[in-house]
Amino acid sequence: MHLIDKAEEDNRTVITELILLGFGNLPELQVLLFLVFLVIYMVTMSGNILITALIVADQHLHTPMYFFLGNLSCLETCYTSTILPRLLVSLLTGDRTISVSGCFAQFYCFVSLAATECYLLAAMSYDRYVAICKPLCYAALMDGRLCLQLAAGSWISGFLICVIMMCFMSQLTFCGPSEIDHFFCDFSPMLKLSCSDTSMITLVSVILAFLDSPCPFLLTVMSYVCIIATVLRIPSITGRQKAFSTCSSHLIVVTVFYGTLMTVYLLPKTNTLKALNKVFSVFYTVLTPMLNPLIYSLRNKEVKEALRKVFYCEPCIFGYVYTAIRHPRLARAS
Repeated sequence: MHLIDKAEEDNRTVITELILLGFGNLPELQVLLFLVFLVIYMVTMSGNILITALIVADQHLHTPMYFFLGNLSCLETCYTSTILPRLLVSLLTGDRTISVSGCFAQFYCFVSLAATECYLLAAMSYDRYVAICKPLCYAALMDGRLCLQLAAGSWISGFLICVIMMCFMSQLTFCGPSEIDHFFCDFSPMLKLSCSDTSMITLVSVILAFLDSPCPFLLTVMSYVCIIATVLRIPSITGRQKAFSTCSSHLIVVTVFYGTLMTVYLLPKTNTLKALNKVFSVFYTVLTPMLNPLIYSLRNKEVKEALRKVFYCEPCIFGYVYTAIRHPRLARAS
């Protein structure tokens, strides 16, 4: 019996390329989807790069809250770039093939950045907890050193923990079928294609997933429980609104990110939800990175003020350049 199984294993053809079906079942919408995702990608990249540039350039935004926001914006540019360029190419050219090593690379970058985002959101919630619940100790607690440690710890933890999973995944053999019914290389669709024993990697993934998502999520929830309890004890309505407004943007981002994440990975895989899995995945992989800069810029006075300075000073800059070219003496005098 063992000899027969071994012979069957030897006769299997090991595949080196996979096919990401993506939205190939909608051929009449390929051009429309390409344009939609292209606009989303451009808005996401420009919005997050603008937020990062504002935080670096404006001295008023050199605070712990905006330091973490700058890290989050940098992460979002990388996060969306691991998925959307490949999706755009497949929609434009119709080529949906990807090498197994390329699929591993995309999965590693995607999972590492998602884990890093969980840790960064937890660090941001801790910053808001200290600011609201312990305002007198805020400057002493949230100093530059701690902010660097929290940010660096988030990035390093997110990428190092996922290395363990990739060590196990690199041992997998893919013998067919070669089609992944998704628009990017995710864990479960890849695991279904493997002809190796996946019991160990499944156990490891559960343990690592608990470290990457539920732990930071629980820390975030605990921070907001304390924040809400503190805000409710403020006697004046104006004081409550002012205190809550400092963390409302972050709370919206956390709700959108974890809400869509739980919808994709925790709900039972019924036929109806399985059909909608791609749609839910689009929300947390594509739309969330685009919404984050919009949420922070529209609901944050400091960011709006920094944006106003940039756009209102732009004509002044062009005017100075024009004067410098046509009347250099006047420019030097000014």
